[in-house]
Amino acid sequence: MNFTLNESIELLKSTPVTLKHFLTGLSDSWLHCNEGEGTWNTYEVIKHLIEAEHSNWIPRLTFILHQQEKKEPFPPFDRFSHLNKDECKSMENLLNDFQAIRQQNIKELTHLVGEKDSFDQTGLHPEFGNVKVRELISTWVVHDLTHISQIVRVMANRYRDDVGPWIAYLSVLKKKD
Repeated sequence: MNFTLNESIELLKSTPVTLKHFLTGLSDSWLHCNEGEGTWNTYEVIKHLIEAEHSNWIPRLTFILHQQEKKEPFPPFDRFSHLNKDECKSMENLLNDFQAIRQQNIKELTHLVGEKDSFDQTGLHPEFGNVKVRELISTWVVHDLTHISQIVRVMANRYRDDVGPWIAYLSVLKKKD
């Protein structure tokens, strides 16, 4: 196992900064491109990350740590709820919101799980059954990496038809079977 809280926090802290540096100042053409119907553009991914900060990670962690005896499933997370919110914020404002809520959540994380014995505490996921605190935190980290990868892939795909024969060397443009 590779999980450590400190390394997890390193990555969780860097995600908003990385996205802010990468996305600030880009044209709407980059930020609104997607991979076709039913796929997300960069704005939607950032809104999803913000929604997860509000409704997923810390609420579920808190639920696990406080529901030790009851074994009730924690509330489901609607992964698509951000698509129903009609917000007209700029990318810069979204990234600032993401950074602020993430900083707050990292403080809450360190407050809630300061000791290693809490990493093996379990909660009841509505779909997966028993899950551990360490698995939730690890998933939070990999969730960030997944969406960073998604943003890069979606943006690269915008130039798919423009790279010509170099597509053979651009693994980000390879179609998965």
